[in-house]
Amino acid sequence: MKFHTRKWVKPEDLNPNKTLFGGKLLAWIDEEAALYSIIQLENSHVVTKFMSEINFMASAKEGDIVEIGLDVVKFGNTSIVLKCKVRNKMTHETIITVDQITMVNLDSNGKPKLHGKNQIEYVSERLSKKEPGV
Repeated sequence: MKFHTRKWVKPEDLNPNKTLFGGKLLAWIDEEAALYSIIQLENSHVVTKFMSEINFMASAKEGDIVEIGLDVVKFGNTSIVLKCKVRNKMTHETIITVDQITMVNLDSNGKPKLHGKNQIEYVSERLSKKEPGV
C-alpha cells in the first residue's frame, strides 16, 4: 500500500473524548480517494459512490501524525475501486481500514463516463508517453 498523505491531528480535529473525531478522518479519506481517482482517471469530475464497512481499530490524539494509504482494487468501466488504510505514525497502530471505496468518473452532465483505464499510471509514465517538444 502506498501512503500518499500525512495529516497532523489538531485541536479542531478532536471529539469530546479528546481523540480524533471519526467524521473528520472519514472526510480526509474521502478527499484523498477523490484526489487519487482524479489523477488516475485524468478527470476532475469524480464522485464517491460507495464506501464499504469501516473498521476503526485505534485512534489518534492531538499532535499525532496519521498517514492515509490507498491501493487500487480494480478498475471498472466508469469507476475505480480503492482500499484504504490509515495508520498512526506516532504509535505505529492501524487506525482504520476500508476494504472498498468506489469512485465514479462523470461527464460534464454528471452522468457516468467511460474512462478507458485498466491499470495504475504514474505521472512519470504519462510524461514519457508524450512526444518531445509537446
